[in-house]
Amino acid sequence: MSLKEYFKKNRKRLKRRKRTIVALSVLAVLGLATATYAWFTVNTFVGVQDFELEISTGDDLRVSMDNHGSDINQYTHTITNEMLNSYLRKNYNTSLKDIILDPVTTSNGKDFTYQKGEKVSPNKDESYFEFDCYFIATRNMHVHLTKEGADEDGKATGKNDGTSVTTSSPAPQSDVVKACRIDFNSADESVKTYEPNKGTKVTALNTFDLPSGSMNYGNDNQLFTLQKLTPKKVTMRLWLEGEDPECDNDIQRANLTVKLSFVGIREGKQSPG
Repeated sequence: MSLKEYFKKNRKRLKRRKRTIVALSVLAVLGLATATYAWFTVNTFVGVQDFELEISTGDDLRVSMDNHGSDINQYTHTITNEMLNSYLRKNYNTSLKDIILDPVTTSNGKDFTYQKGEKVSPNKDESYFEFDCYFIATRNMHVHLTKEGADEDGKATGKNDGTSVTTSSPAPQSDVVKACRIDFNSADESVKTYEPNKGTKVTALNTFDLPSGSMNYGNDNQLFTLQKLTPKKVTMRLWLEGEDPECDNDIQRANLTVKLSFVGIREGKQSPG
């Protein structure tokens, strides 16, 4: 073999190696993008099957969809699906069964966008669920979410009550409960966000979960404060966090049932922390 033929043969081999290296690099980048992808892609919807609010203990704390001033007898202990549907028909010309939860994200719990940054409004066909209600109390108190079977001292009651986020959809659709978020926002206090089955933090938004053991009422699960016979408007939002690893195609066509249970804790009775 001549020297010229030797170099010509090796140049072809080097070119083949370069093409192989470039191709492998592209595959590695695509693999990384796939591994970090969480958002829905096709045929997307999750429906809100039931949504209920309940005051879990005592007559001191009440709630309503309307502001009745200081007339506490006009407030109740439960917000039902029927009340929410009446609110939605009046303000958005829609109902719970027509609200479809699509993946959205937020950094502050108030302003929401789709994956590419497009701003999104609540209570549309493909959006997130938002509504206002009014809480009132017969004395100054801190309001918390409470878990199933816990009284205002955190002790077990044995009752089948308390906050729960569930689904009747089978696995892997059942992972929808891990992708949802619920927040609580009043004008004079910071947004508090409940994340059932809390996992690794995925956005700038701080979230909390209810404890698996005894219920302690502290700053981490305090939602807002009330002054005696002074109603407070609270905006609540339910959404699917698109950045959550569980918010993928597996949870499409799932349904959600949400029950939020609240308890009022007198000043000075909160747990430390």
